[in-house]
Amino acid sequence: MPTLTLTEEQLVQLIDQLPADRKRDVLLRLAQGAEVREENLNYGEEQMRRLAKERGLRWDAMSDEQRIQLVDDLIHEDRACGR
Repeated sequence: MPTLTLTEEQLVQLIDQLPADRKRDVLLRLAQGAEVREENLNYGEEQMRRLAKERGLRWDAMSDEQRIQLVDDLIHEDRACGR
């Protein structure tokens, strides 16, 4: 199936041309997608809290740099993770 590339403005213009009930359908589909992304983010964050706790760390107390370092350590299994 070919892919059509639109600017955000073009997309808005197309949606504006829809009847009200179809606009509502588009909004609901977008909201459902956002809800799934939010659930995935929440799940991922809970997993990071668990992994940090297993290493004696508190995810919520960590700086962004510390979080990045933990993720980097987890990704690179050939190095010892900070425990």
